[in-house]
This record gives sequence, C-alpha cells and structure tokens, in this order.
Amino acid sequence: MSGIDLEDFLNTHGQLAAAVAGLSEEQLKWKPSPQVWSVQEVVSHLVDHSFVISFRIRDILAGTSAQLPAFNQDAWVSGQHSNEGRISDILDAFHAILEYNSLLVGRLNEEELEKTGVNFKGETVSIKAIIQGFTRHIHGHLGQIERINQAAETSISITLYFWAYIRIFPMRRMKIWQSKSS
Repeated sequence: MSGIDLEDFLNTHGQLAAAVAGLSEEQLKWKPSPQVWSVQEVVSHLVDHSFVISFRIRDILAGTSAQLPAFNQDAWVSGQHSNEGRISDILDAFHAILEYNSLLVGRLNEEELEKTGVNFKGETVSIKAIIQGFTRHIHGHLGQIERINQAAETSISITLYFWAYIRIFPMRRMKIWQSKSS
C-alpha cells in the first residue's frame, strides 16, 4: 500500500497509551478552564474521530454520493461526559476501532484507496488521505496532551505551594510573635 503507513496508523494507540501512562485521575481530568478539554477528553475525542472516519471510509467504499459528515467535536465530548469515564475504557475503545479499521484498510487495493468522497468542506478526499489525515490528527493531539500535562503540573504545583504557604505562614508568624513577646 503506497502512501499509507499502516504501522504508523496502528502505533497511534501505543503512543496515546504512553502519553497518559502514569497520570493520576486528577491529571487526566484537569482542565485549565471549563471550555478547554482535559487529557481524558482529548482521548475521548479521538475515539469519536475514529467513529467518524470509519463511517467516511465505508461510505466512500459503498459509492454513495452524499457529502461526508462533519461532527461537532465539542458537543460530542461534553455531551458524553467524557471526564466521568475511565481512561482505560476510552483507550480500549480507541484500540478496538483502530484494529478493525486497519483490517479493512489492509484488504484494500491501491484503486480502492484512491476512491474519493466530498468532505464537509466541499473538498474531494480519498480514503488514503483520510487515513493519513487521521494519523496526523492523532500526532497533533499528542502534542496537545503534552501541553495540558505541563500546564496541569504547573497549576497543581502552584496550588500545593499556595495551600502550604497559607498553612505554614500563620504558624511562622505566630512563632515570631511568641518569641518577641518572651
């Protein structure tokens, strides 16, 4: 299959699993603001995206002429309460869909990979381009996961420092006051 790196496509699960390995529940579900996704919500979005590309590929192979669907990613993530689930379940779903799609893609010949449909932007896209775009999409979100993790570490450290400061500082002030009054 020229143009499709099926191994890179399949490795996206391992890359996602590695990106979230060792993160606590607090780190997985931490959000810098209500409208920004947590790490867990990003991974959940990637499961949603897997469903969408699955449909798009099959719709192209079926030869339908309907425009390939878009989806409201923010509404999908918030509507399914992604942060209330378990990351292990989300990763398992991602892996299952990825494996199933790879079996299909592995059976396609070059002519089938070049079959096209019209995406929601009105652009003509091939099955090959959908698979390549999906892999790039995952890689982009891996960077987002790293940025969220860094922001969470900073935020959690500041919060811990703040709470330690407000608990320790009054004790120090009291000790200083007591030593001055003696």
